[in-house]
Amino acid sequence: MSKTVLVAGGAGYIGSHICIELLDAGFTIVVADNLSNSDKKSLERVEQISGEQFDFYQIDLRDQVALEGVFTDHKIDAVIHLAGLKAVGESCEQPLVYYQNNINASLVLFEIMQKYQVTDLVFSSSATVYGDPATVPIDENFPLTATNPYGRTKLMIEEILKDITAATSFNVVLLRYFNPAGAHESGLIGEDPNGIPNNLLPYVSQVAIGKREKVSVFGGDYATPDGTGVRDYIHVVDLAKGHVKALQAMEPLLDNKGLCKVYNLGTGQGYSVLEAISAFEKACGHQIAYEVVERRPGDIAECYAEASLANQELNWQAEKSLGEMMKDAWRWQTMNPNGYGDD
Repeated sequence: MSKTVLVAGGAGYIGSHICIELLDAGFTIVVADNLSNSDKKSLERVEQISGEQFDFYQIDLRDQVALEGVFTDHKIDAVIHLAGLKAVGESCEQPLVYYQNNINASLVLFEIMQKYQVTDLVFSSSATVYGDPATVPIDENFPLTATNPYGRTKLMIEEILKDITAATSFNVVLLRYFNPAGAHESGLIGEDPNGIPNNLLPYVSQVAIGKREKVSVFGGDYATPDGTGVRDYIHVVDLAKGHVKALQAMEPLLDNKGLCKVYNLGTGQGYSVLEAISAFEKACGHQIAYEVVERRPGDIAECYAEASLANQELNWQAEKSLGEMMKDAWRWQTMNPNGYGDD
């Protein structure tokens, strides 16, 4: 009998790709999402791609009664927790909203998991918990700090989970993402940001298709080969497969109840903003206008992963190249110029 996984935040960009990989690996899924930064059409597309149907609950995790209903309706075996607000700039402007949403939702989820004796959890964390690292590449033992409220919520939830695993039989895998990019090769699901994109690649995509005039490159004077910020871009499908590997590894890896494991999910390769734009130009076949402007507060020069631990212990590694990320992102953009709003 297949395990049933609750995917909290499963209608989002990363969540929808995880749903496909879970279904492909033989898991049964249940999705909960409040659709504040996602679209139910992504889940309809997941059903279209996978040929599988699943239950969806449009609920806020902070609604204890509604969330408890999911656990009484289904025998949940494990949870993947991706639900949360995630824009760095917005978190600096509205810190209370971020603490209220990200922390409280997590506490309610963990309490209900404990009540229903669901002990296996994969948590969507972030490389932002490393703050501004002294050196690169970044491994899992680097000191932890946060330079903005969004990153601080991720770090706080990590610390809460470490305390829970020390006191209970919870098994937790913390996955620290680097920079997700690309889209499913079908072109049916991808990144569909509300308003002005916060991430580089959807912004580049929108310039490439003519929706925006030019890309603002924040800072051209960093101590990097071309002066622009260097990041570890990881294909969203590779990232999604990392979650499946984490669940599959849980039984042998965490046979001692109450362990908390941490893994970076990245490629181990850094690319500058200008290299990323150049790779996108190859994918779309024309030049992309950009302008170098002042640095953004809180941005760092370089950030890329040492990701060998996930390879050793989860048998996972990123396989898709920067070129494939750009090609898949461009396919999604051209097939869905207005995201899910094109339906």
